[in-house]
Amino acid sequence: MLTEIERVVQADIRPKLALHGGDIRLLDFQDGVLRFELLGQCSGCPSASITTEELIRSVLAEAVPQVKDVVLVERVNKDLVAQAKAILNCHRL
Repeated sequence: MLTEIERVVQADIRPKLALHGGDIRLLDFQDGVLRFELLGQCSGCPSASITTEELIRSVLAEAVPQVKDVVLVERVNKDLVAQAKAILNCHRL
């Protein structure tokens, strides 16, 4: 099933995200729920929930009826955290 979802993502979702400098990584599919994360410029974007609802959920629901829901997994980039810590440590001197 994940192969079919990836095919739809590649054809219909990834190109639209790429227009905004973003991408998508599929994490897992269990019990009708697809978990994924947004990458690039889409990662952490304030519009990510709208992207999830309007683009990803709607496209997949139509193309792959087994997908009942999609869940955006938001993660903090480790490099970004390291940069923030370095900035904060400089201000403590």
